[in-house]
Amino acid sequence: MGLTAAVLAVDAGNSKTDVAVIAPDGTVLSTARGGGFRPPADGLDKAMEALSRTVTEALTTAGTPTATHTSACLANADLPVEEEELTEAIASHNWSSTTTVRNDTFAILRAGVPEPRGVAVVCGAGINCVGMRPDGRTARFPALGRFSGDWGGGWALAEEALYHAARAADGRGEPTALSTTLPAHYGVPDMPALIEALHLHRIPHHRRHEATPVLFTTAGQGDAVARSVIDQQATEIVAMATVALTRLDLLDEETPVCLGGSVLAADHPLLTEGIRTKLRAAAPAAIPHVVTERPVLGAALLGLDDIAAPPEAQERVRAHFT
Repeated sequence: MGLTAAVLAVDAGNSKTDVAVIAPDGTVLSTARGGGFRPPADGLDKAMEALSRTVTEALTTAGTPTATHTSACLANADLPVEEEELTEAIASHNWSSTTTVRNDTFAILRAGVPEPRGVAVVCGAGINCVGMRPDGRTARFPALGRFSGDWGGGWALAEEALYHAARAADGRGEPTALSTTLPAHYGVPDMPALIEALHLHRIPHHRRHEATPVLFTTAGQGDAVARSVIDQQATEIVAMATVALTRLDLLDEETPVCLGGSVLAADHPLLTEGIRTKLRAAAPAAIPHVVTERPVLGAALLGLDDIAAPPEAQERVRAHFT
C-alpha cells in the first residue's frame, strides 16, 4: 500500500518548476525539480506535459499515485480566467481530489509569513504584488506589463539603464557612468557599438538582463542617474504595496510586506533601504522584510491552509525547507 499524501505542492515559474509531496502530518515525502512553465510561449498542452513529468517524478518517489489536494502556484496565472483554465488543466490529470491554482506571487507571500496574512511584492524579470487575509480576501494586480499599468523588475531596470546610457552618450540626456560601465560589461568600446551589437543580435536578446546588476553596481558607486532608476523602482514597489494594504484594510495594522524575487532577494542596500524609507512614510505600520525561502514552501503552506491542517504540520513543512 502506498503512502497517503495530503498536499501536492507546485511552484511553477518561467524558469523552473518545484514540486513537493506532503504527508498529513507535514512530513515532506519527496521533491522534484523541472523546467519552466510557460503556457504563453510553449502552448498549454506542451507546458502541461512538462509539468506532468515533474509531478509524476515527485509522486513516484513519494510512493503514492495521488494526493488529497493540489496547491499550484503558477506563473502566467495572472487573471481569473487564466486561473480557471489552469485549474481545469491540472484537475484533468487526476493528481488529487481537489485543486487550487494561484498566481506564483502568492507562494512567495505565504513562504514569508506565519499565517496567510500580508502583502508581497515580487521583482524578478517583471513585477507583481499580491495580498491576502486569513478570511480569504485577496488583493492583486494584472501584472501584464505597461499596458496594465505595471513598471519594474529586472527587464525594466535593464531597459532604463540602456536608455539613459544611450542618451548620455549622444548628448540627449544627463551624463551617467552607465555610458561606460555598460559597454565595458558587454566587451565593446562605447554605447554606439553596444547599440549596434544589440540591434544586430551579435549580443543575444536574453543577455540584456545583464544590464541590471551593472545598474546596481554603478548606482553603488554614486552615479546620480543610476540611483534615480533604483529610486523609481522603490517608489513603484511601495505604491503597489500601499494599494494592496489599503484594499485589504491593513494599512493601519502591523502587517508583513514580503520582498521577493531575484532583484529583491539580492537585498541591494540602495533599493532595500529606499523601500523601507518610502514605506515608513506611506504605511508606517507595515513591516518589510526580504524573503529568501523557496516558493514551493509557500505553495505547500497554502495547500495545508486549504485543507485546514494543524499548526504542527505547517511547522514541520517550514522546518524542512528552511
